Amino acid sequence: MINQKYNYTPCDRTTIAGSRHYCLPDGSKVPSVTTILDRTKPQEKIDALNNWKKRMGEARAKQITTEAANRGTRMHTFLEHYVKHDDMKTLPENPFAHDSWFMAAEVILQGLSNMDEYWGVEVPVYYSGLYAGTTDCVGVWKGRPAIVDFKQSNSVKKEEYIDDYKLQLCAYAQAHNHTHDTDIKTGVIMMSVKPVSDLEKPRYQEFVITDAEFAHWSAEWNRRIEQFYLNS
Repeated sequence: MINQKYNYTPCDRTTIAGSRHYCLPDGSKVPSVTTILDRTKPQEKIDALNNWKKRMGEARAKQITTEAANRGTRMHTFLEHYVKHDDMKTLPENPFAHDSWFMAAEVILQGLSNMDEYWGVEVPVYYSGLYAGTTDCVGVWKGRPAIVDFKQSNSVKKEEYIDDYKLQLCAYAQAHNHTHDTDIKTGVIMMSVKPVSDLEKPRYQEFVITDAEFAHWSAEWNRRIEQFYLNS
């Protein structure tokens, strides 16, 4: 259940020049965290994505991306319900939602079981004049105030492939600290990997950044913000 320690003000979303922006309480509009990350993506990552699309073929790549997005949305819905109600929804009748349900259950068993307190889910956060976003979960993880993001994956992830996830965590933490005068310096990625067959259960991966590593990725996020505005 949620202990609502902070007043999280909803922020409407809008699209400006094809990119997501948030409308802040002061009336200003700022880019989303994902917009900044997309606009400042290193060329080697752009090339890697384009090469993958070529290998898969445009239609197949789009299908894979769409299926993963839908699976992730359903998984997030199950996890949000669990945090709010301290209860897992029953297995849905729709067979296309089964993977998401079992993947969410794995996150609950191995990840959320380590949460001491929830402050909110789908939490809007913003840094006035710079950026805004929505983080999946904020609270206390193993005694540490933390930003938590839920991720799904088609395959086991190597840590060197999740730089953007770490940057997201730091962006949300900085925004929360700025707006609510907190001192969050820990980020947790709780990832569930789609099983290869119906005979397997989802795999769980967890990535934690804190202390020196958190400071490193926070500095990198600040560099990406500067790069975004210099190129705007």
